[in-house]
Amino acid sequence: MKILIIEDEKALNENIASYFSGDGNICESCSNLKDAIAKLHLYNYDCILLDIGLPDGEGFAVLDFLKLHKKEESVLIISARNSVDDKIRGLNIGADDYLTKPFHLAELKARVMAIFRRKNLAVSNHLIFNEISIDLLGRVIEVNKMPVNVTRKEYDMLIYFIANKGKVISKTAIAEHLWGDEMDMHDNFDFIYTHIKNLRKKLLEANAKDYMKSVYGIGYKFSAE
Repeated sequence: MKILIIEDEKALNENIASYFSGDGNICESCSNLKDAIAKLHLYNYDCILLDIGLPDGEGFAVLDFLKLHKKEESVLIISARNSVDDKIRGLNIGADDYLTKPFHLAELKARVMAIFRRKNLAVSNHLIFNEISIDLLGRVIEVNKMPVNVTRKEYDMLIYFIANKGKVISKTAIAEHLWGDEMDMHDNFDFIYTHIKNLRKKLLEANAKDYMKSVYGIGYKFSAE
């Protein structure tokens, strides 16, 4: 999962990033509204953790930006404000959840996972696509109930493909989603091909069908068709 943390309390921002990164998630951080909007112009995320009390403006502007640009990021507001008016405003203009500070990181993670399940229509902590089953908490992939040994990037890539099944995904989008800011260090997208080739090979060897289709000149599509 790729997460953007918009939080001006440096220690809290770092703690959240460290906690979620430890589970293999990709976390990017910013501490003000200007930088948050700049990142959202360039990249897509699975979930945004949003503090609405930012030094250069109201975090609610992030929700307005997402709506204006028809972006599909899930948003969980994290705020010291506990007024009913703030909660209603945030939820009414697009937030998926609202968590009041102080909070336990375990509860924050549980709420993020609940949002992720709803977004991907998963009824439990398992994401299922035909014979492929993914334990979202244990980060375990099984094909026909047999485990498949994958790397962290291969796991994240499969989650991303299934979450976007049926859509053509560009190499740029894959790189941005899985490597974030680090993609700027690469001269080309050959590394993506290598990861996709390895993931496809492991799934086929586990007797999964070949769902990963190359779309010439554009990218890839994960489809049962």
